[in-house]
Amino acid sequence: MRYFNYSFLEQGMLPAGLVNIIGAIADLRAREAERRDNYPDVFTRLESIAKVQSVRGSNAIEGIVTSEARINQIVIQNAAPLNHDEAEIAGYSAALNLIHTGFETLDIRQRDILRLHEMMLSFTLKGGGAYKDSDNVIMEIRPDDRRSIRFAPTPADETAETMEQLTLAYQEARDNSAINRLLLIPCFILDFLCIHPFSDGNGRMSRLLSLLLLYKNGFDAGKYISFEAQINNTKALYYQALKDSSENWRSAANDYFPFMGNFLVTLLKCYKELDTHFAAARNGKVSKRQRIETSVMNSLLPISKREICYILPDVSPTTVEKVLGDMLRSGAIEKIGTARSTKYAVKR
Repeated sequence: MRYFNYSFLEQGMLPAGLVNIIGAIADLRAREAERRDNYPDVFTRLESIAKVQSVRGSNAIEGIVTSEARINQIVIQNAAPLNHDEAEIAGYSAALNLIHTGFETLDIRQRDILRLHEMMLSFTLKGGGAYKDSDNVIMEIRPDDRRSIRFAPTPADETAETMEQLTLAYQEARDNSAINRLLLIPCFILDFLCIHPFSDGNGRMSRLLSLLLLYKNGFDAGKYISFEAQINNTKALYYQALKDSSENWRSAANDYFPFMGNFLVTLLKCYKELDTHFAAARNGKVSKRQRIETSVMNSLLPISKREICYILPDVSPTTVEKVLGDMLRSGAIEKIGTARSTKYAVKR
């Protein structure tokens, strides 16, 4: 059975790149906290957009999709799901709402993890809230279509005890003042993914737990700029980091730093984009055209006309449409999708 010891995080011998990322996150986090107190309306608008992007992004990583219109109806209007994929999406939305509104009452303990899993699958026929009852493996499909086992997670009969050891190790480490919580979080998430405690939904649960841990430790940029969508946007890098850090995991000889680095870079992107969107929304001295252009050009994800209007409520839809048209004609951006699903992104 695998046991967990995060005391290596006490040593302070971190790669210089990680130290720089942590410092940048700290600076942007302080700026965000001050702004949130002074401009709650801006953050409310950003939260509404991010919630939709998070539900869409986290499910898209697993190949669970529906139309843009249906995503909005399910997340914003609580519309009933019409098929299996929409049931998965509705469940994730419900679990995400619980974290957004009740993260202070949740903790890293088995009953809360099982409760989140049960809620995430509550609209499906699979049932949730229980650990796997049979062994699972993570498959890899090679270029010649041959399949192989890339990783063998914790056996089913050891899962409950291993999860108990994991949660206790996390609780012990978070109470250690010599351990940086921001470094501890991705270590816990990596170990959770390697245990793979559920028959279904491990990836989505890992992202819900990432948000829960970040919120509880005061890093809430993912509430306003979707953390899950950032992962989906660069998922090849995410999966490579996960693969690199899971090697030799069963023998406790794995290297946490690749996954840790990817996790922190993703969080930094959220803070940077939050900073950009806030500046665009609040800077009254800059022309409306410049604010629209900033919102599009600095968005790490494709952005819709509706989302721009929501971020910039003092700018009319007609003005937004005109500026987007000018940017398209100049070749600065490109159009993705059609009709109500149209989004705009920097041209690569």
